[in-house]
Amino acid sequence: MSKEQLPEVIGGYEDFLKELTQSIRHAQLRAGLAVNRELILLYWHIGNKIHEQQKVEGWGTKVIDQLAGDLRRTFPDIKGFSSRNLQYMRTFAEAYPDQNFVQQVAGNITWYHNCTLLDKVRKSPERNWYAIQTIEHGWTRDVMVHQIESNLYARQGRAITNFQSTLPKPQSELAQQILKDPYNFDFLAAGTDMLERGLEKGLLNRLRDFLLELGAGFSFVGSQYHLEVGGQDFYIDLLFYHLRMRCYVVVDLKVTDFRPEYAGKMGFYLAAVDDLLRHKDDQPSIGLILCKTNNRVVAEYTLRSATNPVGVSEYKLAEALPEALSHELPTIEKLEKELGSHLADEHILPDSGKLNDEPEQPKD
Repeated sequence: MSKEQLPEVIGGYEDFLKELTQSIRHAQLRAGLAVNRELILLYWHIGNKIHEQQKVEGWGTKVIDQLAGDLRRTFPDIKGFSSRNLQYMRTFAEAYPDQNFVQQVAGNITWYHNCTLLDKVRKSPERNWYAIQTIEHGWTRDVMVHQIESNLYARQGRAITNFQSTLPKPQSELAQQILKDPYNFDFLAAGTDMLERGLEKGLLNRLRDFLLELGAGFSFVGSQYHLEVGGQDFYIDLLFYHLRMRCYVVVDLKVTDFRPEYAGKMGFYLAAVDDLLRHKDDQPSIGLILCKTNNRVVAEYTLRSATNPVGVSEYKLAEALPEALSHELPTIEKLEKELGSHLADEHILPDSGKLNDEPEQPKD
């Protein structure tokens, strides 16, 4: 019987097909991870051997060029044995002397990710942290670079909060880690006279960038979210739901320095959200007050007596160009047109692709 002759509905077939499809995809993913892990371990082994021989025999860097040529002649069908890649292997092995860490962490991200980490992060604890976060959140190489350049390692978990006294463990520890200080809104450019509604509108217009900066797990619920309390109308600037913590996150935007009275307003919002929106299986809602600047001492004193879980952080905006200067600069369209004309005149063709195992040197 041909496919066209099969009945449109077969009892249990759709569920069977869905389950089978998921099993195949999971198997493909496991196979891909296993292949990647073996490749990373091979590169680590090669790099470790080079490193050891250079120490024992006193070999210089020229031996890597000779080794690259010999390996390419021996394995002409295998890519990845360029001099540059062998140098990466040596640096990789030197940076990760523990093979178990390579197998459990570094082997679970691509070689391109690993080389980028070697180029951009010098300190081992910080590099290891970014590798683990990449695995946990599934960052692409570009997202990982963005997080490195925004100094996420130093900002994560730095918000001033009262979570230890207002939330049970382990929720208090997890809530602390999902907040950062300062928040980097470099995708927005604004003058010093920006109003709160303007800041909110800018963040909503760049919601994808905003969610990336907030971090994994944040789901957008709404802006100017309406609450009716005691017959009066109130509006929350931004309301999110955190999927991992299973709780609402109320965000209050301020274009001024932090003031103690902001915590009282946030406490009101959190009490209302818990009463009106919180499901019986949800964890207590938490609040985040985002201010232009934050006096940490004032914030700590304010939150010490607060009974609702609240965090306070600064945000940083990209500096806006003076209006007179901005008119003198060429537009992106003009730059692209001039660049395209220059490339055509010089007969320069763009690179059509890169080898997966020979990463382009990231520019600092």
